[in-house]
Amino acid sequence: MIETTWRTQATPEQVWRVLSDGWLYASWVVGASRIREVDDRWPAAGSKIHHSVGVWPLLLDDETQVLTSEPNQLLLLQARTRPLGEARVRISVRDRLGASGPVEIGIREDLVDGPGRIVPPALRQRMLVPRNRESLRRLALLAEGRGDA
Repeated sequence: MIETTWRTQATPEQVWRVLSDGWLYASWVVGASRIREVDDRWPAAGSKIHHSVGVWPLLLDDETQVLTSEPNQLLLLQARTRPLGEARVRISVRDRLGASGPVEIGIREDLVDGPGRIVPPALRQRMLVPRNRESLRRLALLAEGRGDA
């Protein structure tokens, strides 16, 4: 799987605060249009975000579930991406130079179920890179803007 990365001056804690706020999901995930509901336990394992994808009025309601959550380090998600299927998404936060940054955020994503898997894996991966790069850019901007609050 191709990993797309982005460096930010935000701390791992600042990045995690954005990841932990399920209501911000549509602000940084390219393709997510709105958030309908966030489980109170988000981002604990098993919790879900209920979101919509697409552009109004052509919206599809879907959900993303947390498989693994390691605060300030890792979030492993199972995202429903109808009509393509389901994707496994691994978001990592790596502190490269200590508390002063920079922090590297990484994302690995691939379909694990559904008709989208007929697309050859190498092509699927290349198609995801621009989307994931923009998602990471948005995530970093939100994290940097959160400051120490």
